[in-house]
This record gives sequence, C-alpha cells and structure tokens, in this order.
Amino acid sequence: MSWLIPEQKRHLPGKRWLSIILRSLHLVGIAGLAGAYLFDQPESVWFPYLLLGVGSGVLLLAKELWVDPIWLYQLRGQLVLMKLLLLAVGVYWLDSPQAWIYIVVILVSGVISHAPGKVRYYSVYYGKTFTREVWLGQQNPKVRDCGDN
Repeated sequence: MSWLIPEQKRHLPGKRWLSIILRSLHLVGIAGLAGAYLFDQPESVWFPYLLLGVGSGVLLLAKELWVDPIWLYQLRGQLVLMKLLLLAVGVYWLDSPQAWIYIVVILVSGVISHAPGKVRYYSVYYGKTFTREVWLGQQNPKVRDCGDN
C-alpha cells in the first residue's frame, strides 16, 4: 500500500481555504441543479450548475487524493465513490431522473460530513477505524472528533 499512500501527508499550500472555496462552489452547483431539476427547467438553465457541481466535485476529490490517499480506505471516501455510482446509475441506466437518488446522495453527504471522526474514518475494507496512525502501526491512536479539544 505504500505505493499509494506516502509515509506522510502531502503538503498543499492554502488547503483550508481551497477546501472552503471548493465546497462553497460545490454547494452552489448542487443547489442550482436541484432547483432546476425540481422545477423542471430546460437544460440551458441547469447545465451551468451541473458544470459547477461536477467541476468542483472533481477538484475536491483530487485534493483529498493528493493530500492523503488513505481517504479512499475510509468511509468518507468510500461514500463519495458510492454517491458517484448512484448518480451514474441515475444518469446512464434509468429512463428518467429519479428524485430519490438525488435525495439519498444529499442525505449521505450531510450525515458523513458531520459524523464523528470514528465514523468518518471507519474502513469497511479493514473493519475498523483506519487512520494514518493505524496504518503506521501505532497502538490506540486518538481519533479527533468534532468538538474535541
């Protein structure tokens, strides 16, 4: 696994602000797309939001993979892949758009982004909370949850 995951996280200058800006753009894209979908707007209305949502999503994914690819082994990364699969099913295999797919994707996003660290960092693949410290063999690593000091 060392070919995929470097010994230390990669440094990305301005990572915090880059994340904030990309997430904000992603929310605008998804909200615009949802509104256009729910109110049955023509493609000319929703297509720019689609580009913004997909473009910012791809950049968010690339940022996570560059900084710390261990993200792929954690529930937070695995659920992003599941959401992409659900959206692909909705676009490519179903005859018409399904609101339930869009709603499930939004609910999963909201829950996992605000879940405790022990949930976000859990790995279905390894069956336990999987962090860089676990990967490096440290015993009983502390997983910082939101609100911890």
